[in-house]
Amino acid sequence: MHGASPRPRSRRGLAALGIGAAFALVPALTPAAASPAAPAASAAPGDGRATPVQLLAVNDLHGNLDAVEGPAGSVTRTGSDGKPETVQAGGVPRLATLLDRSRADARAKSRATQSLTVAAGDMIGGSPLLSAAFHDEPTVEALETMGLDVSSVGNHEFDEGPDELLRMRRGGCHPKDGCAVEGKRYDGTSFPYLAANVHRKKDPADKPLLPPYWVKKLPNGERIGFIGLTTKDTPSAVSRSMTEDLSFEDEVRTIDRYAEALDRRGVKAVVTLLHEGGDRAGKEYDADCDAKGPASELTGRIKGIASKASPKVDLFVSGHSHEPYVCTVKDPAGQPRKVTQAASFGRTYTDLRLSLDREGEVVRRSVSARNHVVTRDTPAHPAVSRVVEKWRDRSAKLANEPVGHVAADIPGRGSDALETPLGDVLTDGQVEATRGAGADLALLNWGGMRADLVHKASGQEGDGVVTYGEAFQVQPFDNPLVTMTLTGEQLVQVLREQFSGENENSTYPQVLQLSDALRYEADLSRKGAARLLDGTVRVKGKPVDPNGKYRVTVNDFLAQGGNGFPTLREGTERVNSGRDLGAFVDYLKKNTSPTRPLARPEANRITFR
Repeated sequence: MHGASPRPRSRRGLAALGIGAAFALVPALTPAAASPAAPAASAAPGDGRATPVQLLAVNDLHGNLDAVEGPAGSVTRTGSDGKPETVQAGGVPRLATLLDRSRADARAKSRATQSLTVAAGDMIGGSPLLSAAFHDEPTVEALETMGLDVSSVGNHEFDEGPDELLRMRRGGCHPKDGCAVEGKRYDGTSFPYLAANVHRKKDPADKPLLPPYWVKKLPNGERIGFIGLTTKDTPSAVSRSMTEDLSFEDEVRTIDRYAEALDRRGVKAVVTLLHEGGDRAGKEYDADCDAKGPASELTGRIKGIASKASPKVDLFVSGHSHEPYVCTVKDPAGQPRKVTQAASFGRTYTDLRLSLDREGEVVRRSVSARNHVVTRDTPAHPAVSRVVEKWRDRSAKLANEPVGHVAADIPGRGSDALETPLGDVLTDGQVEATRGAGADLALLNWGGMRADLVHKASGQEGDGVVTYGEAFQVQPFDNPLVTMTLTGEQLVQVLREQFSGENENSTYPQVLQLSDALRYEADLSRKGAARLLDGTVRVKGKPVDPNGKYRVTVNDFLAQGGNGFPTLREGTERVNSGRDLGAFVDYLKKNTSPTRPLARPEANRITFR
């Protein structure tokens, strides 16, 4: 992910850019910036001299250096027969190869092309064991080797709090676990992280936690500014304790502020890297978003932001919703601009191409974009592969430990259904692990499961074996479990909050996974809380008693009201009772064996009318 070929990992680290009046428009320390000026591009009609620029964009990698197995690692495309087909995709070494090819293609079309690689957040956090075992330092090294130029933060960059994010950027060994490699200090990212709308509550909004923008000076003297920010809803998307000292400002106001600041400094080409997204119609990754007119198929918060933010911004690279799209939205001046997102987990990347005119402004009609699948038949990039395999060797013993057996694929993150078979397994395991705290039932947010259990994904031990690394990939946060008492009325309210409050206008319903003791019916054709059908909630086969008391287990993130479930903060008689990963592993060890593998649950606890 970079403007030149993937380079050997550089651990020099870039000095943090100044804040406020001291903002520095610093040329990027990249091979492209240091090379002699390339020949000017031929003039485009009516544009005078034009400089071609390529942006290669990714988002939401979540430390998945390897391809994700199962439905969560697949992409839907149009097959040779014109019908949708599903293909497995991903793997950072393969992604690096395709980025190299895209750079070469752009240079073949014009030797003057300047190529930059950018990211829209959540590149780390929620990562598999290969990266998480070393606090995502392996992913940083892979991104550097692949050539990432700049990234915005996403909500998962805050999974371990702002101080850990600053350590990831600036360097230093982990304060509790020490150096990932004994005697070797981690020295930060060689690419800047941007956080324009994030600041500590004790600081003013114009003093963000990390630089709000970064400026790349091209060999011909043109400059491109990148404003980077995350969704203002980050506090509801990570554990409350990790962001309680931070403020997340409105995206449109933030973009307008720094677009104006860049304009005052003479930077006329502006790109926003925003960790906020949406969705579009069509299952295929490259479905035509604009088939019925500009932005006709784009939905979600990104559409409103892109239509309201300053016309000084020329295009948006987005993330967060994990949905691939290339859409057009009219800015407040009525001019079209592209809004793009790759998928997640390194399954696709976006190739954007544009021209800068002689004044350094983006020629809007020159902007084109296309998403590309990282297919499994792509050869691995040698340098990036060496990085990945080096770190794999360091965690292999723990990762390959068998912990259970499955009889078939058990979809979770990649399931098309709102209640998933893997969600049923995880919540049943949490109840079993917390019976000592009196648990009657368990609830799990969709984002609490990050992968699927795939029957043939297991390695050395043979098909159907679940390794510790695979279990970790499903529950990488290792969240504490909290068992609390809710009244029946509160329990019903929690179920209503799946469809109301913060979640009423969500792109997807925040349907909680639920253990075997709980049943209810829902009608998704209704609106808001009315989707939960009155009188249908049952616990252990009996109608819920509004005045009754029920012991409910959830992860710490939900217990703090995360994902728009404030009623869970009202739970009483709280007991910390283990961790979600441990509960999952113990459940597999106790309830499965080579002769008694876990069957795929029916996932029929919620009845949708």
